Amino acid sequence: MESSAKPRRAAAVAVLTASSLLLAGCASGSGGKKAAEAANGISAGHADTPRMKVAMITHQAPGDTFWDLVRKGAQAAAAKDNVQLVYSADPSAANQANLVQNAIDQKVDGIAVTLAKPDALKNVVAKAEQSGIPVVGLNAGIDVWKQQGLLEYFGQDETIAGQAVGDKLNQLGAHHVVCVVHEQGNVSLEDRCAGVKKDFKGTTDLLYVNGQDMPSVKATITAKLQQDHSIDEVVTLGAPFALTATQSVSDAGSKAKVATFDLNKDLVGAVQDGKVQFAVDQQPYLQGYLAVDGLWLYKNNGNFSGGGASPVLTGPAFVDKGNVAAIAKFAQNGTR
Repeated sequence: MESSAKPRRAAAVAVLTASSLLLAGCASGSGGKKAAEAANGISAGHADTPRMKVAMITHQAPGDTFWDLVRKGAQAAAAKDNVQLVYSADPSAANQANLVQNAIDQKVDGIAVTLAKPDALKNVVAKAEQSGIPVVGLNAGIDVWKQQGLLEYFGQDETIAGQAVGDKLNQLGAHHVVCVVHEQGNVSLEDRCAGVKKDFKGTTDLLYVNGQDMPSVKATITAKLQQDHSIDEVVTLGAPFALTATQSVSDAGSKAKVATFDLNKDLVGAVQDGKVQFAVDQQPYLQGYLAVDGLWLYKNNGNFSGGGASPVLTGPAFVDKGNVAAIAKFAQNGTR
C-alpha cells in the first residue's frame, strides 16, 4: 500500500512546487522590471486579474463542521485571487445537481464540486463543461473525476487512507473493529471502510447510522457495543461522530477505543486528552483553497494542477498524541 501511495504524494508535491517556482520565477531572468509588471496579476499577494465568479457546490449536511474548514480555505483563496465565491451545499444528490445547474444558469467562470454520489451529478457536470465552464473536483470523486471530464481533483485517496488505518490498527493490536458509516451511498465513506477492511487482519463490521440525527447515532453505536463486547475499536468517518462515539463507549461500559477520519478543534482536544486514539487528516482547508486557486490559475495562466492527469493529494496524514501539539494552534484558528 505504501509504495502505491508514495508516487501519488510525490506527484502532488511536485505539482505544487512547480507552481510555486513558476510564480516566483515570473519576474526574473527574462525581462526584469517589464516582465515583473506583466506578471503582476499572477504573483503572490492580492491579484489584480479581472474579477471572476466561482461556485463551490458540496454535499455538506447541516451542522457538519468539516465543511467549515473547506469553506474557509476557499474563502482565503477567493480573497487572494479577486474571486467572488458562491458557496452552496446539499446532502441530497438530486438537490446538489440542481445547485450545479443553478451555477450554470448564472454563467459562473468556474465550478468546484464534490462527487460523493457521482452518477447523480454526471449529466449536469457534462452540461457545465459543454457550456464552457471549467469544473474541478474536491474531497469526493477521486475514482471518477477524469471519467467525468473534470480539469483537476484535490483530495485524498479514500481507499488508501482506509488501508493506512487498517495497518495502524494492526500495529495497535486491535482485533474487532466497527466502522461507522454516517451517510449510506457516499462513495468516499464506503471506500474508507472498504480500505480498513482490506488491510485490517481482524474482524471488521460496518454500522450504518443517520448522520443527520446525532442522538440516533449515539444510541445506535451504544447498542452495538452492548450487543458485542468483543469490539475493541470504533472507527468513525468524521470528527463529530468520533466525539459522539466516545460517549457511546462510556454509556455502553465498553473498553473499546475510538479512532476517526478527519478532525476539528474539539477533536484535536480529544486526541490531546486521550479520548480519541488518532485522526486521519485530509486537510479540508487545503482542499477548498486549492480548488478555487486552481480555477483561477487555469483561467489566468492556463495551469493544470496534477497536469490534468493525476489528483493532487492532500492526505492522508495521522494526527495522534505524538504530533497533535503542532496541529493544535492551527485548529484553534479554525483552519485545521
